[in-house]
Formats: sequence, structure tokens, C-alpha cells
Amino acid sequence: MAFDRRTFLGTSAATGAAVALAGATSTPAAAADTVAGGASAARPRTYAFTVMGTTDLHGNVFNWDYFTDKEFDDKTHNDVGLAKISTMVNQVRAEKGRRNTLLIDAGDTIQGTQLSYYYAKVDPITARRGPVHPMAQAMNAIGYDAAALGNHEFNYGIPVLRKFEEQCEFPLLGANALDAKTLRPAFPPYSMHRLRTPHGRDVKVAVLGLTNPGIAIWDKANVQGKMTFPGLEEQAAKYVPRLRSLGADVVIVSAHSGSSGTSSYGDQLPYVENAAGLVAEQVPGIDAILVGHAHTEIPEYRVRNKATGKDVVLSEPLKWGQRLTLFDFELTWAKGCWSVSKVSARVLNSNTAVEDPKIVGLLSDEHRKVVAYVNQVIGTSTQAMSSEEGPVKDVAIIDLINHVQAETVRGALAGTEWAALPVLSQASCFSRTAAIPAGQVTIKDAAGLYPFENTLEARLLTGAQVKDYLEYSARYYVQTAPGEVVDPAKLTNAESIPDYNYDAVYGLTYDIDISAPVGSRITGLSFQGKTVDPAAQFVLAVNNYRASGGGNFPHVPQSRQLWADSDEIRNTIIQWVKAKGTVDPAQFASVDWRLTRAGVPVF
Repeated sequence: MAFDRRTFLGTSAATGAAVALAGATSTPAAAADTVAGGASAARPRTYAFTVMGTTDLHGNVFNWDYFTDKEFDDKTHNDVGLAKISTMVNQVRAEKGRRNTLLIDAGDTIQGTQLSYYYAKVDPITARRGPVHPMAQAMNAIGYDAAALGNHEFNYGIPVLRKFEEQCEFPLLGANALDAKTLRPAFPPYSMHRLRTPHGRDVKVAVLGLTNPGIAIWDKANVQGKMTFPGLEEQAAKYVPRLRSLGADVVIVSAHSGSSGTSSYGDQLPYVENAAGLVAEQVPGIDAILVGHAHTEIPEYRVRNKATGKDVVLSEPLKWGQRLTLFDFELTWAKGCWSVSKVSARVLNSNTAVEDPKIVGLLSDEHRKVVAYVNQVIGTSTQAMSSEEGPVKDVAIIDLINHVQAETVRGALAGTEWAALPVLSQASCFSRTAAIPAGQVTIKDAAGLYPFENTLEARLLTGAQVKDYLEYSARYYVQTAPGEVVDPAKLTNAESIPDYNYDAVYGLTYDIDISAPVGSRITGLSFQGKTVDPAAQFVLAVNNYRASGGGNFPHVPQSRQLWADSDEIRNTIIQWVKAKGTVDPAQFASVDWRLTRAGVPVF
């Protein structure tokens, strides 16, 4: 490939574009309704090609769940992983013609599984003579043409990301990832790809990469003073006309940003988190947008551009390699240029595909290493614990997370002026399938409680602020009047709030009245048997995502930071289990919060 990452990084991406030539000397087999020998000259000259897209792969190569150490499965029997994506990509290339396709990604690639964690932390790719990241190996072998940066690319720090970038044989794009000092692109903003046609000139396809402004908040510790992330609309409006002036016949945006127009970080940044729909509506000259970040499935969504009146086609394939988006383009040659006459989108389901033996063979050694790692025994548990009821009940397994966090913060603050303050802790039910078995506890068991690379902080809050925090969290429940039938499956996730944005707070007792309106649900809030004084001071053990504004919870981002850790909470839990040897829920678990209706417990 012609793109020289080393040279580019040395110049801090002064001008910008990686160029990937996808041309060939042969006639495309999938060029529909084209002029061939003997065809009528009056017949319109057309060319068809397909752009395939993935997003939010999150370290999934195989259809394997390292947190349970067995084949991945869910209620709808989805499959995951690049090995299955590879098979579908091969099928599309065989059908359309290899030279009539491109393959791109919309970000969040190197975080999410124990496979990706292992090669960032245990056997890091940044080590001298370190390994090649499994995601780079797989994506190179499959033949990706470009990928946008996701916010989770920054979780392990910029050195890991730069090493991953160096290992990729395709550009990582981020038009709105700028060097904080020069305000010049820190990564290639776009890539240009050339498709050979049987007549007329080649088709030039530009891929513009956009990432999420929330990186400035969520990974503040890794990027502050180094990179800045302006809004997607602003940078798209800057680059799309430039791409057209460079001769792009087709402009595709790969955006690590959902389509809803909402933000989870409130007004902390003047930019929208999920801005893909706004980009389509406000920036003329875009033909299609590959959407990421939101972890939703959108086969095809059309947005009318305000300036041109033309539809922009958006598609978001489901996370982890569960779906593959196909954008099908039809172009017409007239008056010496190509113009897009039709765009459509659809998704393919990876549970219809077998894993590509090429990818399986390529990374079988890496897979075996990680399986051995996650099965290391670190302690024992006196009883089994499950998170299945965690969203609606105070369960021991969530108490375990909170107990470890609170104990860690107390130890960190010992001997300081804050040592005498009561320590509370917040935690979410990150996975409804997390479990600690009775008997031996392994790394995978402990790690399954905390699938994110969050770190721990201590923040100073008042009693009134804690109550506001809990009221905000309680929005998660669907308002249900006394006497109405309660279906636990329909009680949670009001306003589409994900499980990871519902927090239980440990160290207090309180009820959540689900019959009451949002903002008036917390009752009986007490500490050690006494009603919480609004002016009282508390230390909250909180993850860095929440502390930096993730979920837009009140007060915490503006609160005083008393302490912060650099190690992942997941590792803190693992080390705690190792140190204790035995996990006994009787020592930390109790029912301190419950759901009620007019004072009557729901369960």
C-alpha cells in the first residue's frame, strides 16, 4: 500500500489524505447495464459497485465469549467476530467482483474483549519486539480499505493506538481528531479510492472519517493537551467540498457517531455526540454515511439534505461483527463525468456464515493464549452469584463491585484530611449474564463483572447532590402505577437508557418509587439509619467514565476529585479476589435499595 504511516505521523498529518487505489486493468464483472462490444451507443453508460461496512467490532475476531469461555450466543442467536465477517466479505466480492467493492469500518476496534485487552496490557503490542495486534492481523488479512477512529481506540492511551495504526495496512481516519497545539489533523482525515470502469474514466470514491467529540471527556486523561475533537458537522463541512474539488465522484462518511442527534455528556462540550443524521442533513455533497457508536441496527435510513434536497443514505450494522452493511451504488456516465443515480443499503447477518478458516488459522495461537489466561484461578467463592436480576434488585454480585471500590478508596484516603468521611460507591449492571460460581473463581469470572476499561476515582459530594444523582439514575424505570401488572422485562430501560447508565449506590439505604414521576422517586434515603443531611459530605467511589460526564449524571463531573487510580477497576477486582483468597457475600452483600410503589415493595 502506498500510504506511509511513519512519514505521516512524523509530519502530524499536515495535509491529510491516505490514498488507496482499488483499480484494476480487468473489466468489472458486476458493472450492470454497461456498454460492451456491439452495444448501442445510445444506451446509458452505468457502473455499479458496493461498499461494505462494519462498526464497533470491539476486539471480536472469533464467535467466542471470553467472559464465559464458550461460543457466543444471545437471545436472538446472533454471532460475532471478524472470522464470520470475512466469509461474508468473500461472498460479496465473489458476487460483485473484487474490484467493484470497498470495505470500511466506523471505529471502536481495539477494546472490548479479553483478546484485545491481552494484547494491550498483558502482552502489549507496544513492547519491544511486541506482537501484532490480532485486530490488525485480521483486518489486514480480510483487506479493509479504511477505518474511522472510535472513542474506545483511546482507552489504552495514544502509544497503543499509534502502534495499532502502524500495524494496520489501511488508514485510520479522523478528520476531527486534531493535534491540540497545531490544530492540524493528528490522523488522515480521508482516503481516496479509485475503481476501474469499462468506459469513461475511473470512479473516485472518497471516504471521510469522523470520530466522537466525547473522547475529550471520556478519555481526558489520555488526550488532554495532546488532541482536541471538534464537531462532526464542522469538519464535514470543511472536507466534503475539498474532496469534491479533488475529483471525488462519490463521498462516503465513516462516522463513529450515532444518528439520533443526542448527547450523553450534556452541555460539557458544544458538540453533539450522535451527529451522523445532522451531518447528512446539514452538509451537502455526501452520498452515504456508515454509522457507528450507538450499537443499534439500522439497515437503511434516509435523511434529506437541506441544501440539495437529495437523500443521504445511512446504515449502521450491529456491533461486534453481528452484521455487515452493504451500500449498493449505481452511477451514470454523462457529459464527461460520473454521477450517482441510486444508492441503497442493507445488512447481512453473520449468523448465516461460517468462520473463515483463513482467519481462524491466522489467529488460533493468540486465541489459545487468551483462553489460558482467562481460565487462571484466582480464588474461591462460598456461593454462586448472578447479575441476572441486577437491573431490578440489589444483588450480591453488584455489591461485590461496590464493596471493592469503596474499600479501595478508603485505603487510598487513609491518613488524608478526607479519611473520616463516609465512602459511597456506584456501579451498574454491565452484563445481565455475569456470574461468580460457587467454588473456584477465575480471571474470566471476575473480569466478566466489568467488561470496560474504566478506572476508579474518588469525588466529593453533598447529601443533596447524592440524592440528585439517584433521582437521575431512577429515570431508568418505566413509571408503573400501583395495581398495574409488573413485568420485569418491560420495567427497565425507559427512554432507551442502557443498563450501564443505571447506577446503584452502595453505602446508603433508599427506595425507588416507580409509580412516582421522574425526579421524585427516591424515598427514605438514609445513612447508617439516619436521614441523609443535604449538607453532609460524602466521598463517592466512581468510575472515570461517569466522573468525566459519561451518562450526563449531575454534579460528579464538576465535583472535587480527591483521588484517582490508573489501573482498571476490573484489575482491582481481580487483585482483591487474589488477596482475599475467598469471596464470601456474607461479608459485603445486603439489600440496601428496593423498588416500591406507594411504599409497597414491588418484589
